[in-house]
Amino acid sequence: MTEPALRVTHPAPSPGCPPPHPAPRRPTLVLPPGSCDAHCHILGPATVFPYAPERTFTPVDAPKEQVAALHAHLGLSRAVVVQSSCNGHDHRTLLDALTAGRGTLRGVALVGERTTRVEIEELHRAGVRAFRLNFLPHLRIAPTREEIDSVLERVDGLGWACELHLTGAEVADHEALIRSLPGRVVIDHLARVDLGDGAHSPALRSLRRLVDSGDVWLKVSGVDRVSRQGPPYADAVALAASFVRQAPDRVVWGTDYPHVNIRGAAPDDGLLVDLLADIAPDPVLLRRLMVDNPAELFDFPPVSGDQPDPGDPPGPPVSPDSHVEQQT
Repeated sequence: MTEPALRVTHPAPSPGCPPPHPAPRRPTLVLPPGSCDAHCHILGPATVFPYAPERTFTPVDAPKEQVAALHAHLGLSRAVVVQSSCNGHDHRTLLDALTAGRGTLRGVALVGERTTRVEIEELHRAGVRAFRLNFLPHLRIAPTREEIDSVLERVDGLGWACELHLTGAEVADHEALIRSLPGRVVIDHLARVDLGDGAHSPALRSLRRLVDSGDVWLKVSGVDRVSRQGPPYADAVALAASFVRQAPDRVVWGTDYPHVNIRGAAPDDGLLVDLLADIAPDPVLLRRLMVDNPAELFDFPPVSGDQPDPGDPPGPPVSPDSHVEQQT
């Protein structure tokens, strides 16, 4: 008697992992050619790329085709895919996406104690140009200095940036550590500072000092996470704009799609793009933020200001039944 085929089931998403916005608007802001989403995640499908057994949350699937369609809808032709902690140190999803991207994607890896130099060099050939350290307690225990040094040793010579996922309070606590890290350091999502602590909080003072150091970059993404006001997130937009003015050559921006571990519904990604008109209101600043800075940080080819992006198309067009169809 033939044994029945094993059925692969999709795990239920965790609280705080809502589905993406069902119909993000088409932005009115026209982005410059070669604009880059410098922070997004590709997740699943779980039936093909199972999530890590030791994960602390389960997301809604956001496969590469869905993410590519969103980028086409928003006017983004390049992207940086950040390995999610729900995938652990298994980079198959990321490698699959980078291969399909044909030069339009770069990656950020999670390097663990069992990640070998051979694996790291494979990731580099595929387009990975940074590694991420998670300090947030809902994702893992903060890495020790010994763990960080071990990662630095294994990626030595590749020119990878070090991305830090932490809160504003942790920025202040770890300022000396951050200053000691070699090469480029990138702090994610405005350091998730608490705006309720005021414009001169220890966290913001520390963050501004680090950005002024010349080696620390900042992702002015996640205004929806930082804002205490809700859409259109005016308080967090003002903060992001202040950092663009402070360090125009060391800021990048990303959607953070598909917005895992949040409160409430997922934001409208079309709105997030339109808010760039306030975050970087000058065309020169906008081009630095969206084109030049991510190209430098993540090793994309340069893009001429009046020429289309030299890479292949980022993905299929938005279909009428897609979750990213235009909002009317």
